[in-house]
Amino acid sequence: MAALTRAQRSNVLFGYDGTKENDPALRWAVEEARLRGLDLVLCYCWHWPYPSGHADPGVQAVFQRAGENLLRKGARRARDLGAQGKVRTLLRREPACETLVHESDDAELIVVGSHERHRLPDGSTAMELPARTRRPVVAVRDTGGDRGLVVAGVDASAHADATVGFAIEEAALRDCGLRVVHGAWEPGAVPESDLSLFTDKARLYQARAAMLEKTVHPWRRRYPKVRVDVSLLLERPRETLLDAAAHADLLVVGDRGTGGLDPLLLGATSSAMLHHAPCSVAIVPTPRYAARRAA
Repeated sequence: MAALTRAQRSNVLFGYDGTKENDPALRWAVEEARLRGLDLVLCYCWHWPYPSGHADPGVQAVFQRAGENLLRKGARRARDLGAQGKVRTLLRREPACETLVHESDDAELIVVGSHERHRLPDGSTAMELPARTRRPVVAVRDTGGDRGLVVAGVDASAHADATVGFAIEEAALRDCGLRVVHGAWEPGAVPESDLSLFTDKARLYQARAAMLEKTVHPWRRRYPKVRVDVSLLLERPRETLLDAAAHADLLVVGDRGTGGLDPLLLGATSSAMLHHAPCSVAIVPTPRYAARRAA
């Protein structure tokens, strides 16, 4: 495990729901906090089953006590899984997404569970949260074992630097390899000035290879012990990334790519990876991992 060479925020924030299916995500959050030397914060949002105007202090107290008991159980489980720093708990009334965004000011990243293996339901926290927070979000799937590989999916946008930065940190912390993947065939998601590249595959390949080298080189220099492979394919990004993710423990992508138009929505490729990737997925916002941090 390599120590990171930058300052970090104080904790890893985990969206806890107390279910058995949530345990792989808790395990990931504990490991993330341990590797980074940070505290772990478990946040549980309890559900009020009545209309918003309905008041019943007695019933509310019951729900709150149930939430407190659940969080105590979660904290014990986190320590059993090897949590080494402080384990703190937060009990809040839902909605969960808004709560996690609000509580993430001191978080280095946010970890949530992603139980479904094929398509996440509309409105799920794993889908909404990455579009609304300024922190990286890791949506954890239980893949049944370690493969020793982090994959970073990058495009031709300025967001690529942020994605590679987070991915190489994860690879350094976990002492595993990093594969940087670019599916270059995306004519519908590039500025008009780049469209001419798609009439000449050799020129397209050359341009994208230069882009990848410019993005990856500073991070290789900063983390020389991480084995970094670069894969440039003249194929569509979604298919390219899904193929690569089949061999990875973690797929890292940006929150919006070259085709991102609405600042309140995830990019199409990022959304597709959350729905369909067979491994855990990290969605990285741009500002946190700017290119100047790698210099």
